[in-house]
Amino acid sequence: MSASIAAPLPLGAPRRAWLTDLPVLLVAVVWGTSYLAAKGITTTHTVIAVLVLRFAVVLPVLVVAGWSRLRALSAAQWRGAATLGLILSGIFLLETYGVVHTSATNAGLIISLTMILTSLAEAAVTRVAPPRAFLAAAGLSVTGVVLLTQGGGFTAPSLGDLLMLLAALARTVHVLAMSRIKAVESADSLSLTTVQLGSAVAVFAVIAAFPGTGASPWTVALDFGPREWAGLIFLSVFCTLFAFFVQMWAVRRSSPSRVSLLLGTEPLWAAAVGIALAGDRPGALGLAGAILVLAGTTWGRRAADKDAG
Repeated sequence: MSASIAAPLPLGAPRRAWLTDLPVLLVAVVWGTSYLAAKGITTTHTVIAVLVLRFAVVLPVLVVAGWSRLRALSAAQWRGAATLGLILSGIFLLETYGVVHTSATNAGLIISLTMILTSLAEAAVTRVAPPRAFLAAAGLSVTGVVLLTQGGGFTAPSLGDLLMLLAALARTVHVLAMSRIKAVESADSLSLTTVQLGSAVAVFAVIAAFPGTGASPWTVALDFGPREWAGLIFLSVFCTLFAFFVQMWAVRRSSPSRVSLLLGTEPLWAAAVGIALAGDRPGALGLAGAILVLAGTTWGRRAADKDAG
């Protein structure tokens, strides 16, 4: 009887890992969908306004729902969460302007480099080399992304390409900061997410107040129809609130590299949405790339499990 009770215990860690991995994978799905949604409601002149609206839609709800928890945050926790919010605002500025100024093919490929950048940055900070199997799996995933995005062809490097590369670097900084800012470790994820989004809204609102930064949020909101509002709600609730709440929750229960590797499947889901809704056809190379991304992600998760054990 003791043996039968003890036997399942070694399987506990993988099962708990999957409970953490699945929400993170769902984040990758909604982020992959966000490219199509953002393109449907954003132009060069409305980037800042859409970002203000995207974050401001959910912020009042978060403040009301978590008011008592917000009041319980210490000054150090407020500072830590606000710092994460500043990084977050930079990510969205770079990504949104980058998508506007480059092709979706280049954007999907360049942002996927977050996988490699996070692993290398974590190794540099901790001075612990990542497992060779993990690096090989990440390389396999990136190779898959290259094949996945080959269908549309590559364009010459542009300002948008540089912005997407900077966005990948900013994502890496954000993931690492969430795992290393000690002040936020004991605070609940809802409060930290609220402060982050509040900091980002403040940054976007300040930028929107300057002349020459595009249409005002109020003007853009008045011009939105039902389709635009549906897209904005999707970006705000699922791609922003849900995504970063899960990311903050998962990074405390996993590793930055593991979380980043799962989020690195984002281009795969972007391609799937393009095929289903936009009529894209990836061809044989694209299908091969999709298989490599899935294989690399699975292999990388197993390598991270073995290294953690």
